Parts: sequence; C-alpha cells; structure tokens
Amino acid sequence: MILIGMLDSPYVRRVAICMRVLGLAFEHRPLSVFADFDTVRHINPVVKVPTLITTDSQVLMDSTLILSYLEELAPDAQALAPASGPARLRALCQTGLALAACEKAVQLVYERRLRPEEKQHQPWVDRVVIQLHGAWQSLEESLRQGQPGGLTIAGISIAVAWSFTRMMIPDVITADRYPNVDRFTQLAEQQPVFLATPQG
Repeated sequence: MILIGMLDSPYVRRVAICMRVLGLAFEHRPLSVFADFDTVRHINPVVKVPTLITTDSQVLMDSTLILSYLEELAPDAQALAPASGPARLRALCQTGLALAACEKAVQLVYERRLRPEEKQHQPWVDRVVIQLHGAWQSLEESLRQGQPGGLTIAGISIAVAWSFTRMMIPDVITADRYPNVDRFTQLAEQQPVFLATPQG
C-alpha cells in the first residue's frame, strides 16, 4: 500500500500513525497538494490527501474512510476503537471533536496563508475561532472525565490535531488554556509510533 501526503497534514499523519499501530506495511510518498499539485492530480484527480493506493490499485481518500478500510485488513491487530457500548460512543465523540478541531485549524491556516490579508473576512475568521475553541474546550472536559486507553483512533486523533494546531496557530490556541489536552498530547508524542511519524 502507498500513502500519499505530507506529514504536516494532521489527516495524513493520523492515518500513518494508525497504520503503524495496526502493523500494516506501507510506502509513504510525501507529496504536497500545493508544490506537487500535478503529480498528486495524476494519482487522485480530486487532489486530496491523504490518498491511499491499495494493494489492488484502488485509490481511496478521506482519513476516516481509509482507517475504516485498514481496520478490516488487520482484524487480529490491536483494536483502534472499542467494539461497542458506552466506551465506543465516547471514543466516537472524542474522535469527532478532534476532527472538527482539525478542520477549523486548517481553515484558519488557509485563510491566513492563501488569502491576501485585505480579502480576509474577519466575521468568518471570528466564527471559525469560536468553533475551534468549542472543539478544544469540549475535549478538555472530556479528557478530564477520562482519557482514551492505549493507542486508539480517538487518542491518536486528539494528539495529532493538537500538535498541528499548536504548531500552525499558536497565537490562537494556547497550551495553558487546555492543560489536559496538552498533557495528553505530550505523552502521546513520546510513543514510538509518534516518534517514527514526526510532524512535518
């Protein structure tokens, strides 16, 4: 299998770390949707990462769909999420919040880096910032009640999203405001699978 995308994308890094946890061998091609637009377009016409090229040459995109497929390939490996019950629902809620935080952080990064300052729409920026803080505040409270056990999709998603947010927009989200999230992420980033998959 081949994973396409740069590890500075939280979505690509999320998939790469989960593949390591599942023990699935893959080739990583660190292509950028900006610098390598035409190359990525020949692989995936949508020019979206992560893109996974499966062993039978199917092209699969979207990190959640990719992970759903990968879990089927490693049924005997460490489960990335509880199978059922309240624990599974909690993991799904935490994963959803982490992905929402990713989405809002990416929107802010694109707004700042790709749109000329005179064309940035402040009411939209303010709205996205509110949503971003809403996601992290909800995760802060959730982690205070109980943290994901082991290297789960929820835990990996939270840590990857927080590291991306802190790297890209440290002036918007500060560690002291969300200490539980920050502490959880610092511990996760010391795990071998995280160290083997460094943020771009």
